[in-house]
Amino acid sequence: MARTLRVAAVQLRSGIALEANRAHALPLLREAAAAGARLVATPEMTSRLDLDRARLQENLSRADLVAEQRSWSRIAEELGVWLLLGSAPIPADAGRVYNRSHLFAPDGRLAATYDKINLFDVTLGGTENYRESAGVAAGARAVVTEGPMGVKLGLTICYDMRFPRLYRALANAGAELIAVPAAFTVPTGRAHWETLLRARAIETGSFIIAPAQGGVHEDGRATWGHSVIIGPWGQVLKALPDDAPGVIVADCNLDEVTEARARIPAWRTEGEFEAPEPRT
Repeated sequence: MARTLRVAAVQLRSGIALEANRAHALPLLREAAAAGARLVATPEMTSRLDLDRARLQENLSRADLVAEQRSWSRIAEELGVWLLLGSAPIPADAGRVYNRSHLFAPDGRLAATYDKINLFDVTLGGTENYRESAGVAAGARAVVTEGPMGVKLGLTICYDMRFPRLYRALANAGAELIAVPAAFTVPTGRAHWETLLRARAIETGSFIIAPAQGGVHEDGRATWGHSVIIGPWGQVLKALPDDAPGVIVADCNLDEVTEARARIPAWRTEGEFEAPEPRT
């Protein structure tokens, strides 16, 4: 009998206020649960999306963060779903934060967390230049955890998708479904979003669930949206066509992971080679 897991990706347009972002997300979470999703995933920085580092730090009281975690825990319990809060800013050191995913079980317990490893330090040109490492402390531990129906869930965030070695490590640790919550920029989203996600699915023989932020946000940034769920053969199962808030739901036949990996086992091994000498 097939192991079929129904999952949902929720697309949001988060701002800088915790309560307003929860109010924005909750109807979409309820829609996903009503559609029968056992795992519901939200985007990167669901709880607070703010490019202004000073303002972000001012708004990060420990009491608020404890209350916020309890609020998301209660939502998971109310809906009876596994809820992946794509990420939230959590105080780290030296005025920085961790960009942290939280996985809540249907009983409300915090089942796993993951801190984003690869930070978005890029120059896109014009006004689009990002130095995530200036305000975010990098994580150091890859995470695979157990979710609904015993599925092995790998946790990543946004820019992580450009680093295949991380995904290979998750697959080798047994990940069958890999989450990629994101707040992708529009230029890189238009050029690379779906291509990279399909590549990671194909390389690892895993399902990919990628809930995204979309549209113009309160802090002035614009994100790509186009949330997507992809099968282990690289096929798009469901996708949103634009940057508007919404929900997509797909059934993941987990037996397809075994089939894809048996057909092309490249995810398991890689040939040894001597790297070429750098040339100027």
